[in-house]
Amino acid sequence: MIKRALEKLKINALNEMQHAALNVPKQSDMILLSATGSGKTLGFLLPVLGLLDEQVTGVQVLVLVPSRELAMQIEQVFKTMSSGFKVNCSYGGHSTRIEKNNLSQPPAVLIGTPGRIAYHIRHENFNTQNVQTLVLDEFDKALEFGFQDDMAFIIKQLPALKKRILTSATKMEQIPAFTGVTKPVEINFLKDAVSAPDLKLKSIMTTGEDKLEAVFALICKIGNKPTLVFCNHRDAVDRISELLYDMGLIHGVFHGGMEQEDREHALLKFRNGSTNLLITTDLASRGLDIPEIECVIHYQLPHNEEAFLHRNGRTARMHAKGTSYLMLTPEDRLPYLKEQPEIENLPDKIVLPKPTAWATLYIAAGKKDKVNKVDIVGLLLQKGELQKEDLGLIEVRDHESYAAVKRDRIGRAVQLIKDHKIKNKKVKIEISR
Repeated sequence: MIKRALEKLKINALNEMQHAALNVPKQSDMILLSATGSGKTLGFLLPVLGLLDEQVTGVQVLVLVPSRELAMQIEQVFKTMSSGFKVNCSYGGHSTRIEKNNLSQPPAVLIGTPGRIAYHIRHENFNTQNVQTLVLDEFDKALEFGFQDDMAFIIKQLPALKKRILTSATKMEQIPAFTGVTKPVEINFLKDAVSAPDLKLKSIMTTGEDKLEAVFALICKIGNKPTLVFCNHRDAVDRISELLYDMGLIHGVFHGGMEQEDREHALLKFRNGSTNLLITTDLASRGLDIPEIECVIHYQLPHNEEAFLHRNGRTARMHAKGTSYLMLTPEDRLPYLKEQPEIENLPDKIVLPKPTAWATLYIAAGKKDKVNKVDIVGLLLQKGELQKEDLGLIEVRDHESYAAVKRDRIGRAVQLIKDHKIKNKKVKIEISR
């Protein structure tokens, strides 16, 4: 089953951490410590796969995660594995009615945020009697977000629990007693992880009054390299976004104050290359399915070294190179830096980066309408007169789909296909704004 899952995921070989996780005895609790971007999701999903029993009905595995995006990401990975076992996802901002309906035919694997899973347990929307495996993914982050009470409540409702898996990108002083973890096997690859193997640190010297203009100049100097701009507060994200919008610079925004749909849309466009610039809070520093980042900008310095490492961990991953820029004012102190970063000078003349090569096409039909990637590719190549190289990443969701199309070809393609049917049904097709 594991071999087939890897084939479906198009993975030729597991890394050392994933091998180690697979070799943990089935009944032993496991603590999996490994850096962001190292493949922890497979590190726990593959062992979980070997624990599922076709003869058992109801939820067998419960995966608790600190964010909606991480829940959906894990669900997608599990679905791609094509194990034959049903999986569902529950999180705040999603319809409780739809989730309750999904749970009426319970999945073998249920993934969700602690608050929403606790809600379903309290309303008896699924039976917890057959849950034998619990995964607490990004456990330290879940504690940081204040989910301890919900997690403690959930664990008390799992009478048949035999195995607990905790994952984290940081080493914890001690594991809280409420988890029930006893004599765990610890897989610790943090000690082998180099936080920034090929990461250059550079500083931009500015003042509080000039900081906004300075980050704009830096963004323009970086150009079209995939870049994350980190802020400590949502209002700073919004201030930078307003300036970029006024200047006509295409970008995305991502923080906890946004509607879930808008957050997902921002990540989708960043993944498919329609935007190369994402202004965000630390919400995007861990656990999100976003592409390799070349540059990280710390518009506001994080409060501690751990957050600094997680932000920087979005770049220079898997043998790639990256640059981390620190926007420094005279008042800033850097207790977690061992040496002063090289100073980067900003250009006197600002030149706006050209728009990205890709734009996003929206199609108002998805999996529930029996539409798949093949249908979309066929429509765009045959009716939209596109070539294969004009098509990028395609994502098909339940009731909608998105396709990356070369920006200089997307307008004509929309005109050509707007009156055509997909799966014998006329649907709305337009350039995503």
